[in-house]
Amino acid sequence: MSEDAFFPVQQVDPDSMLVHETMGSKDKFWYRRSRSEASWLFKYPQEGTGQHWAEKIAAEIAGHLRILHAVVELATIHGVRGSITKSFTSDRRTLWHGNEVLAAAMSYERDKRFGQSAHTLSNILHALEVASRSEAAAATAKRQFAGYIVLDALIGNTDRHHENWGVLVEPTETDIKGRLAPTFDHASSLGRELRDAKREGKLREGGVGRYSERARGAVYWTDRGRHGPSPLEIVRRATPAYPDLFRDPIERVRDLEVDFLDLVHRVPANWMTGPEREFAASLMRYNAARIVECLP
Repeated sequence: MSEDAFFPVQQVDPDSMLVHETMGSKDKFWYRRSRSEASWLFKYPQEGTGQHWAEKIAAEIAGHLRILHAVVELATIHGVRGSITKSFTSDRRTLWHGNEVLAAAMSYERDKRFGQSAHTLSNILHALEVASRSEAAAATAKRQFAGYIVLDALIGNTDRHHENWGVLVEPTETDIKGRLAPTFDHASSLGRELRDAKREGKLREGGVGRYSERARGAVYWTDRGRHGPSPLEIVRRATPAYPDLFRDPIERVRDLEVDFLDLVHRVPANWMTGPEREFAASLMRYNAARIVECLP
C-alpha cells in the first residue's frame, strides 16, 4: 500500500497543551493548534490495547454510514502514539452527558458508574424526547441515536455508557433542550483489548462470532437486567420494537460498500499487527451480516 493511502498521523506540539481532562479512565489532555481553531482532545491508549486505532477506524465507519460523529485522527506526542478528537462544543453549545439528560428527564441515579440498569434504550429514547424542542426534533434525535446503536453493533463497541453520549445545549438555557451530540468515544471496539495469541486462536477456531455474541454492552434492555446485552443483541431486540428508527441505519449497513480489511490496512503499517487487522475486519464482517439479518 502506498504511503498516500494510509491515514495521516498528526504531530502534537507539547507547547499547545491547554488542560488535562479528568472525565473517564484514560489519560488525555486538550490542546489547540491555533487561536482560530477548535480544541482537540489527545487520548493515550491504555497500555497493551489498540484504543487509538479503534477510535480512528470507528470514526471512518461512522462516516461511511452517514452517522454524525466526532472527527478523529491518529496522532503522536513526544513519539507516543494516541488519537485526537476534535471538540464539537463551543461558546454557544455545551455538552450535557447522558447521565445528566436522564436525571433531568426522570428519576435516575446519575452518579452510579457500574451496573446502571436504568440505562435502558427505552429510557434513553424517552430522555431524548424530553430534551428536544419539538416532536420533529425528537424524532430526528431518536433516529440518530438508533444509528449510534447500530454503529456500536457493527464495530463491537461495548462502552456506550451514560457519559458516552449527550445533548448539546445553549449555555444560557436553564433546561436540557438541545440536540443530540455527535457520537464519540469508540475506543472499546474491534477487539482492541485482546492479545495477538487470543486473536489468532479465535480466527483459527471460528471464535470471532462467539466473542461478539458474548460481549456485554453498557445499554440495557430492561432495568431488571444484571448486565447489558451485547451490542448485537440490542439491535436484534430493538429492530422489531422500534422499526421506524432502526430500519434506515440497518439498510445503510446492508448497502455499505466498504472492504473492512482494506479499511483497517489504511492504519499505518507499524500501528497495527497482522492479527489485529484480521480480527477487526473479521469482527465487522460477522457483525454486519448479523445486523442485516434483522431486516424483515
